[in-house]
Amino acid sequence: MSKRKSVYVFAKAQFSAFAGGIIDYLTMLACTELLHIHYTISIAIGGVVGAVFNFTVNRYWTFNANHASRNPVGGQLVRFVFVVAGSIILKSSGTWVLTTYLHIDYKISRIIVDIIVSLGFNYVLQTYWVFRKKPPTDIPVV
Repeated sequence: MSKRKSVYVFAKAQFSAFAGGIIDYLTMLACTELLHIHYTISIAIGGVVGAVFNFTVNRYWTFNANHASRNPVGGQLVRFVFVVAGSIILKSSGTWVLTTYLHIDYKISRIIVDIIVSLGFNYVLQTYWVFRKKPPTDIPVV
C-alpha cells in the first residue's frame, strides 16, 4: 500500500473509530447515569453497541473489504469479535485502574484509555488482521 493511501486509510479508520467511540461513550453514559449500571459493565455494553457500528463502517467504507470472494464476512467477523473483546477488557480494566488508583473521574479515565487502546490496539489489529486484503486467487503463478 502506498504511503498516501496508508494515510488516507488511517484517517478513515480514525473517523470511523471516533464516530463509533461517540456511540460507545454515549451508551456507557446512559447505562451508568440513567440505568445505574457500574461503569465497567456499561463500558462493555457500549463497546458492543459501538462495535456493531464500527464493523459495518470499516468493512464497507474504511477498508473496502466487502469483496465476498476474497474477504468473506464470517472470517472477518470472528477476528473482529476477538479484537472487540480484547478492546473491551483493556478499556474496562484501564478505566478502572485510572479511576480507582489515580482518582480520575471515570468519564475522563475512559477517554484517556480509549485514545491509547484505539491507536495502539484496535487500529493495528483491524488493519493487519481483521480487514487485511487477501491477494486475488485467480492470478496465475509463473
